[in-house]
Amino acid sequence: MQRLKDKTCVITGAARGIGRAIAARFHDEGAIVIVTDLDEVAGAATAAAIGCRFEKLDVREETDWLRLSGGVPTVDVVVNNAGVTGFERGAVAHDPEHASLANWREVHRVNLDGTFLGCRYAIRAMKARGTGSIINISSRSGLVGIPLAAAYASSKAAIRNHTKSVALYCAQKGWKIRCNSIHPAAILTGIWEPMLGTGPDREARMRALVADTPLQRFGMPEEVAAIAVMLASDEATYVTGTEVTIDGGLLAGSAASPGRQNSR
Repeated sequence: MQRLKDKTCVITGAARGIGRAIAARFHDEGAIVIVTDLDEVAGAATAAAIGCRFEKLDVREETDWLRLSGGVPTVDVVVNNAGVTGFERGAVAHDPEHASLANWREVHRVNLDGTFLGCRYAIRAMKARGTGSIINISSRSGLVGIPLAAAYASSKAAIRNHTKSVALYCAQKGWKIRCNSIHPAAILTGIWEPMLGTGPDREARMRALVADTPLQRFGMPEEVAAIAVMLASDEATYVTGTEVTIDGGLLAGSAASPGRQNSR
């Protein structure tokens, strides 16, 4: 059974990584997928590979959302996935003492403003039928402090809270429009490649980066996509305003290392 058969789904930042995995899985589940991304070349290539439609979208720009609403006036599912860390152009100070206001604002403009505009588009595109699913990709970093990535953590925490506001607003209006957030931790996407490298110590670097994770490994984009399918489907019609953490048990606490004997 295709769980998203004939549902129109818009996914932002879908050219690569988690967004691409969600787009591919939604397509496999029978959805009519619209891949959106600022990177027109990569976005179009992803859409062609999956077999779906591409629309260029800069999530920061209200005019781009208005253009999308003209081309996709009704929608069943919107996944607000597009985001930045603030380190895309190299090492930049993002701690609370040294971060510049311009860099702080740019991270929030993409992550938070983009999610706000995506939610607003979704509500307006769904309310005529009174049903739909909005999925906002937050982060584990939206649940804990990140001293050297304060803007990223702040923006992802704000996404978590805005998700709940949207969920309550839609419920108060009597619409069956649900809004939920997903909070991934270390998911193995291209963003990690500069840290992992390609040398003989790659595996050791990978192990070190997930040493504090109880399951002792990176998550995969397809595992996030599986959660998104559930939230987008009619199986989750009583789920709204909630957050789903996918972090290998990291926020649950600590776990004994495999094979280590308990001394008590």
